[in-house]
Amino acid sequence: MNAPAGDISGRLSPALRTEALEQLLVERELIDPAVMDKFITTYERDVGPLNGAKVVARAWTDPEYREWLLRDGTAAIKDMGYGGPQGEHMVVVEQTDDVHHVVVCTLCSCYPWPILGLPPSWYKDPAYRAGIVRTPRRVLREMGLDVPEGKDIQVWDSSAEVRYLVLPQRPAGTDGWDAEALAGIVTRDAMVGVAEVSAP
Repeated sequence: MNAPAGDISGRLSPALRTEALEQLLVERELIDPAVMDKFITTYERDVGPLNGAKVVARAWTDPEYREWLLRDGTAAIKDMGYGGPQGEHMVVVEQTDDVHHVVVCTLCSCYPWPILGLPPSWYKDPAYRAGIVRTPRRVLREMGLDVPEGKDIQVWDSSAEVRYLVLPQRPAGTDGWDAEALAGIVTRDAMVGVAEVSAP
């Protein structure tokens, strides 16, 4: 007998198991398929790192917005149309020549979905969650970012109550760029603090 769309042991693939679970929850009226479809569409098409990149680009080009963003991240981000579940209370921290900020969630994987999209797998990894707190400089180096020894590293722990966005430093060589062009070089990793933004 052939295995039904799974592996050679006969186990169902993750996609089929997910579909079966969804059907079961719908049959028991525990979820509304229309609501689920809306969530999936939102995170596939409308939510992602580009939202955060637009926030950063506006802060780089508009000094008044930058001040507002650092003073009241939630309101400033909402002004751009981004908010909702997982982004109700946002704090923005700014990279400087003296301080490097990096974000983690030590308890689980709290993450600002409305502006950064789905969290990367490494963000949820226990090795990252523990290591970035104990030895941040080493973990950042392993991820490709070498923070100079004289520079202070501040680790921000996201929670269900507050989530953080890192405002990266604007790279040299981008004078005269408009917000759209700047948003194109801002990465999710830079907004978490495990990378820097560099001009192409």
